[in-house]
Amino acid sequence: MAHEATSDLHHKALHWLGRGAETLHEGERRVLESARNRRVVARPPDHARDADLGARLADRVAEFGGSWTFILLFCAVLFLWTGANVWLLTRPFDPYPFIFLNLLLSMLAALQAPVIMMSQNRQAAKDRENAALDYEVNLKAEIEIMALHEKLDRMRDEHLAGLIAKQQEQIDLLTRALDTHLECKGS
Repeated sequence: MAHEATSDLHHKALHWLGRGAETLHEGERRVLESARNRRVVARPPDHARDADLGARLADRVAEFGGSWTFILLFCAVLFLWTGANVWLLTRPFDPYPFIFLNLLLSMLAALQAPVIMMSQNRQAAKDRENAALDYEVNLKAEIEIMALHEKLDRMRDEHLAGLIAKQQEQIDLLTRALDTHLECKGS
């Protein structure tokens, strides 16, 4: 039975995809098996499987760091810092040229950049998974459409063969009726 299923999969791979089953990747194999068994191939993406605390935190930091809220808060902090150190304080804790502020900004950038890159890597993995799922659904749809075309062609051919057979029967009946008529006339 397993050999039969493998042979059927190989036949379908050659027929629908134009290559052998051994060259298929997992998604294509899954599509052919679902088409053979008349199962749905579409499924929701499984993005939550790798969402550990660090990954979720990276996503939140990147989401906040790329928002207008962050930009406006950051501008307000910079304005307050420079305003306090230039005009308000008689003895500023970070006098112009704001060396301590530069240090803090450098540290923020040094921490924020890798966190944003982690989030981008996760998003790229999600996008790849979504693209793979889309590919599988599109491939199955293509296979189903080709199968429907073949079925319609087969039904049309059978219908035409039936019509031709009926026409041949009618021709035979007419020929016999004509022969009978000619025999009766000739006698």
